[in-house]
Amino acid sequence: MHIQTSNQEKLNLGFGGYTCNWGLHIAGLYETAEERDEILFGFLHQGDIEGDLQLYCPVERTKENFVADYGMFYPDCKDHPHDPNLFSIDSAKDFYYPDGTFSPISMDLGLNAFFEKSQKNGPRNIRATAEMVWALEAIPGREHLMAYESRLNYFIPGKPWISVCLYNITKFSGKTIMNVLRTHPYTISGGVITQNPYFVDPDEWLRENATEFAIK
Repeated sequence: MHIQTSNQEKLNLGFGGYTCNWGLHIAGLYETAEERDEILFGFLHQGDIEGDLQLYCPVERTKENFVADYGMFYPDCKDHPHDPNLFSIDSAKDFYYPDGTFSPISMDLGLNAFFEKSQKNGPRNIRATAEMVWALEAIPGREHLMAYESRLNYFIPGKPWISVCLYNITKFSGKTIMNVLRTHPYTISGGVITQNPYFVDPDEWLRENATEFAIK
């Protein structure tokens, strides 16, 4: 089933039989490890076999566990997670708060640098996903997570990039999940991807909730 999400090229999401278009920011909502992995492994493996660059931040599992499971599920591709031309796998600390503090501005700079580097040898599609439970820890700056999520809606559109932000709804508060919905234009839940009626344009969301991160 195809969901028209932009005017960019079409891609196979790798789960649920869905196709969509590049330049997309999705909230992946799940309750169980099985739900999470159906999204995660399908999404990354589809990108792997199509030659995309996979950017993955494991939190509810170790990198070593992911690599082992990936090899078990896809034995013909078992060595691919070790190839930096196919997979970039970082811990939450290395990716989100390498200096010990989470900052939406630092994330903007880091993502832009990553994207520019990825395109140096020609156009490259990027699939990014992360398990967001790291934000439940007492990380300085974690209160700005939703400002970062909202600002991603400036960064992603128009790029050969798709992000699936994985939120375990059994661990986050209802208030947080409501803000997840307000900062992601599409959601995947229960195996179904839908356009999110609660999404708020980042200009409006940031102006009302995080003025210090609003685009002037």
